Amino acid sequence: AASDTLTMNEQQPLNEQPLILVVDDDRLVLATLVAGLKQAGFEVIEADNGDDGILLARKYKPRLAILDMRMQGKSGMDVARYLAANTGTGFMFLSAFGDADIVEEATRMGALGYLVKPLDVRQIVPAVRAALARWDELQSTPMADGEGAPGRDEYIAVGILMERLRLDFDRALDALRSQARAEGTTPGQLATNMVVAANRLNSIPR
Repeated sequence: AASDTLTMNEQQPLNEQPLILVVDDDRLVLATLVAGLKQAGFEVIEADNGDDGILLARKYKPRLAILDMRMQGKSGMDVARYLAANTGTGFMFLSAFGDADIVEEATRMGALGYLVKPLDVRQIVPAVRAALARWDELQSTPMADGEGAPGRDEYIAVGILMERLRLDFDRALDALRSQARAEGTTPGQLATNMVVAANRLNSIPR
């Protein structure tokens, strides 16, 4: 179930204390994360499944989501694809599996960080602060006109392609750049057009 006990005053953008969404179907891990983050002064909302996590992300627009990679129903990967395509929320992953393949997959998804279970409580807050700093830096990155590091709009456009076409990060980035060449424009400009179009679709009442 989702927990969204913020008051009306707390629903406004929280510039001083970033709002963090935690999604994990392990109630003990969820409680540990939430308690550690609140103790560090963060505002926190929580859900124990991916569907509720997406609903809370749409409602409260958190700055960062911490997603358990393997959950019943929608996985952390599924939630991350939604966030990348439809929101301005950054994300990091949480998993009991510390093998290189999963870390690589998380990185290709655009993850800002990675926490391994069992959690070391001392590492949670530094990892979250580092992820927030990376996300803020990415938000202020100008669009890439060539084919160097992607800018913010390109990351969002890649997320849209990953969700809609079921591609991994690299293939989605290649698809964006190939389409830009075919249209005689830059990846940054094509990405901006895609983000504008997606925002228009998302603003239509359901």
